[in-house]
Amino acid sequence: MASWLIDPAAGSARAARVRALVLDVDGVLTDGHVYLGDHGVPAQAFHVHDGLGLRLWHLAGHHTAVISGRMTNAVAQRCAHLGITHLYQGVAHKRSAWEAFLQAVHVPPEEVCVCGDDLLDLPLMQAAGLAVAVADAVPDVRAAAHLITERPGGHGAVRELVEFLLRAQGKWSRVTDDLIYGIIATEVNGSLQ
Repeated sequence: MASWLIDPAAGSARAARVRALVLDVDGVLTDGHVYLGDHGVPAQAFHVHDGLGLRLWHLAGHHTAVISGRMTNAVAQRCAHLGITHLYQGVAHKRSAWEAFLQAVHVPPEEVCVCGDDLLDLPLMQAAGLAVAVADAVPDVRAAAHLITERPGGHGAVRELVEFLLRAQGKWSRVTDDLIYGIIATEVNGSLQ
């Protein structure tokens, strides 16, 4: 279970208001390792639990942005696969991408959760209604967080966070039912054709 660094009642109230999620890539959606092949092409690994968690987040009608200082095709492909249309890569100053995202989805900062792991995430975490650090975040980021996940980045931390938020909002059962019964309906309809 995630750990609150603020009063749990106040934290739960913040979690209940969240409608948009902003995620870093390296160290949050991945474990922070960058693998280089023989030709110097970087590769990254993403956890399937995080992917399903983000699908559930979107089924609840919420928004997601991925903001990263690096630019890779792997991240673009992963975001496309997950239906994340607000992708900002190669961003030197994450605040400009943050402002563009908030404007695009019409969500105020107090209804945004930012999940980070390293120093470049601090400005967005400080501006968000709910700041979350993954379990293996650097000390300064952990100190700035309202909540720290139990799982480290790249190992289901985003799924843990999404489940936590949706449960705080009373939406977890509905979206999981929507997902499961939607898949069953698709399989049944597909087999009848």
